[in-house]
Amino acid sequence: MVAPRKSLGQHWLKDRATLTNIAAYANIEGDTVLEIGPGLGFLTSVLLKGAAKVVAIEFDAELARKLPASFPGKNLEVVNADFLQYDLEQLPPGYKVVANVPYYITSKIVQKLLTAENKPSEIVLLVQKEVAERLAAGPGQLSILGISAQIYAEVSLGDIVPAQLFTPPPKVDSQVVAMCPFKKPKLTGGEKEFFRLVKVGFSAPRKKVVSNLANGLHCDRAEIEVVFDRLGLDANLRAQDLTIENWQNLQTSLAGTVPAKDL
Repeated sequence: MVAPRKSLGQHWLKDRATLTNIAAYANIEGDTVLEIGPGLGFLTSVLLKGAAKVVAIEFDAELARKLPASFPGKNLEVVNADFLQYDLEQLPPGYKVVANVPYYITSKIVQKLLTAENKPSEIVLLVQKEVAERLAAGPGQLSILGISAQIYAEVSLGDIVPAQLFTPPPKVDSQVVAMCPFKKPKLTGGEKEFFRLVKVGFSAPRKKVVSNLANGLHCDRAEIEVVFDRLGLDANLRAQDLTIENWQNLQTSLAGTVPAKDL
């Protein structure tokens, strides 16, 4: 058996029941499924039982070379590539994604999938539990990562997978996160301007968001407070306390107050 490479964040999950549950979240019957980082093919084996085709993107050249031989006669396409460089336009519309992804590039994988022209119809990922919670968090615990996901998709949490089920065991537990992309993102204005505003708002998470916006957008604090008052928002709130709708309303309201180059 090929030994996991720590540098690539490889942790093999062999528990059949857990793997079957992960695949079940996506309801893959008859679909084309994209798997990112198939490794030794434990999840691949489960996916091939229901999917019409599995496209597996594997960065490790040795694993990519050996994987097809494990599934003779199956509709499996293995691509030796960096997923972040892979062209999703090669996949048919409505494809689904099911994967146990390396922790260190989870956010980049999510961003690529949710902002692609050819978006998947469903995304089911096994990720670090803390990251899963951040992706699905509500007001009070929202982060830039959570907002970035929830603008583009309906996000929900699935099963927690204990670290001891992996080889080698990671330092933390994992959790399934499911994302169903919207046809259009929840944006009331420009995408670039929206995320500029959010990043400024989170620039100093422990400070009040009014202060962050005033400093980052080069505005008088009183002007920002007037906008907050008009929107019925407490000026003492921190960025994590705002809802996505709050951020959308702020973008619209600040458009007439803040110079375009700053917003």
